[in-house]
Amino acid sequence: MSNKADYYDVLGVSRNSDSASIKKAYRNLALKYHPDRNPGDAEAEERFKEAAEAYEVLSDPEKRQLYDQYGHEGLHHAGFEGFKGFGDIFSAFGDIFGDLFGVGRSGSKRGRDLGVEVVIDYVDAYTGCETKVKLPRVEKCDACAGTGSRSRIIQQCPNCNGQGQVVQGMGFIRMAVTCPKCRGTGEFPSDPCPECNGQGRINRQRELTVHVPAGVGTGARLRIRGEGGLGESGGESGDLYVEIAVRHHERFGRERNHVLYETKIDMVLAALGGDLEVPTVTGETRVVKVPEGAQNGKLIRIPGLGFPSPSSSSGSRGDQIVSLSVVTPKNLTDRQRELLEEFALIEEEKSHEGTLKGWTRKLTDKVKKALQN
Repeated sequence: MSNKADYYDVLGVSRNSDSASIKKAYRNLALKYHPDRNPGDAEAEERFKEAAEAYEVLSDPEKRQLYDQYGHEGLHHAGFEGFKGFGDIFSAFGDIFGDLFGVGRSGSKRGRDLGVEVVIDYVDAYTGCETKVKLPRVEKCDACAGTGSRSRIIQQCPNCNGQGQVVQGMGFIRMAVTCPKCRGTGEFPSDPCPECNGQGRINRQRELTVHVPAGVGTGARLRIRGEGGLGESGGESGDLYVEIAVRHHERFGRERNHVLYETKIDMVLAALGGDLEVPTVTGETRVVKVPEGAQNGKLIRIPGLGFPSPSSSSGSRGDQIVSLSVVTPKNLTDRQRELLEEFALIEEEKSHEGTLKGWTRKLTDKVKKALQN
């Protein structure tokens, strides 16, 4: 018992704190480490249980006095063993949290949220799609309609007489703890269902159809209400979170809501300009105008052919952006080489002519200034 943390340290309160301070401290910790807020986090679950155990002791004057005098060892000898699971905690402290944690006064508990990853194609992310997911989860037993009883008749728990708690202890030190037979519900099936062993719940592989809206990207999370874990004692079911991953496309890229497409053009089209046919994500083609003298890396925008925004109701979309890559020709024929050499000579003459004109203009300006003086 000596390896347990001090209950006052667990709640972060002093030893002379009043009941209101202890309750407030526990409520804050329970909010922080609640399993519904930290799905799959084992450390958070342990902190949640540890805080509940500390509050169970320090909120009860008799247990607190015993703990202050004899520590954990005294509680152990008095029969206090803490909580076996979340069901015990919610049953014991349902009145504190109410609907905040999905726990009512009857001991009902909201089901856990579940998560699953779905991988879709680039085009499906562009157009939207429906996909099927399979996930194991706890569901209501059909054989007993979730009652846990073959005859669907629930009786008062014989171990605690319907109180949900039993008194344990030795000698003059006695305290109430959660009933282990009914887990604090006060009820027990008269004839346990053989399909679910009286639990009213059964593990099952479930297949769901998920609608993926157009425009989603990798990392997007879709929330499907009520398709998570089954609630307890009439509590509502949790939610299912579907995380999206989009496969890379061999031809198209994506930047925010824009579709990116790179295409090669020959130097003639780049120099003279003209029409260029480019594909789109849906398989259609569009004709764009390549401007005369287009350089390598030139971007041409096709408005409205990008991804839609899944969070926008206006129907706004991004653009398709075409990046031009000018290709230098190889394996020239004699005629092609001759024409290019002629072209190079013309360019050289233009360059020299431009340089000569520049010097002539400068000389003329100097002469004019000299005559004016």
